[in-house]
Amino acid sequence: MITSEQLRAARALLQWDQKALAAKSKVSVATIKRLEPIAGMLKANQVTIEALKRALETGGVEFIPENGGGPGVRLARPLESK
Repeated sequence: MITSEQLRAARALLQWDQKALAAKSKVSVATIKRLEPIAGMLKANQVTIEALKRALETGGVEFIPENGGGPGVRLARPLESK
């Protein structure tokens, strides 16, 4: 699972707007707009969450699980070409 905060942070690291994430994940902009403002774990079906996570990981983001300091994200490798 990932949080809405991780989703927004991952987009920011990749310099993607919601439209770019929608195109890369095949998840609608409307769904992304609905998910991002709600704090905490994403409330969507697992297929949608996995599509978003996979697109962001393919873009170069690594999701960091809760480990005492809170969940987070970081760049796993250099940014891909835009």
